[in-house]
Amino acid sequence: MAAQTEESDTAREQTKAEQDVDQVRQRAARDQQRLDSGAVTSPKDLSNLQHEIASLAKRQGDLEDVVLEVMERRESAQERVTELTERVSSVQSKIDDATGRRDAAFQEIDGEAASVTKEREVVAASVPADLLKLYDKLRGQQGGIGAAKLHARTCQGCRQELAITELNEIRSAAPDTVVRCENCRRILVRTAESGL
Repeated sequence: MAAQTEESDTAREQTKAEQDVDQVRQRAARDQQRLDSGAVTSPKDLSNLQHEIASLAKRQGDLEDVVLEVMERRESAQERVTELTERVSSVQSKIDDATGRRDAAFQEIDGEAASVTKEREVVAASVPADLLKLYDKLRGQQGGIGAAKLHARTCQGCRQELAITELNEIRSAAPDTVVRCENCRRILVRTAESGL
């Protein structure tokens, strides 16, 4: 925006400077025409007119230098606008790409969440109500994880190795008994890799 404003300001400045040059040029042309027409006969008036034409020529040269300087600044501002516009387009393209990937990921996650929710409903229907209630309570207390796998004598919820007495109690418990980690209180899921 700043670069566009600078370019716009220098464009106006250039137009103004070019108008000033044109005014001086026209005035010099009128004076030269008067001089060439022979309408001025007084030597003093002729001298003044020649002096004014010379002054106008110098003024025109100075103004043309100003126009050139303004044109250079405007060209530099235009290059900056072009460069920044290309950078903005590139960044916008990256934003659009990232937004598209994000939206696709959200769609995929929403699909997975719906699928997992359906699977959970099917599994939850086969779990006793009191166990499901305990699981949901622990899940709320433990950051979304109410049960953890017992793997190689280690609770995968808190990553703590169970004491030998705990392991002996779990070993001796019936397969359908709900066992819990003494450290994190999550429900322990026993498998062949539990190390019992």
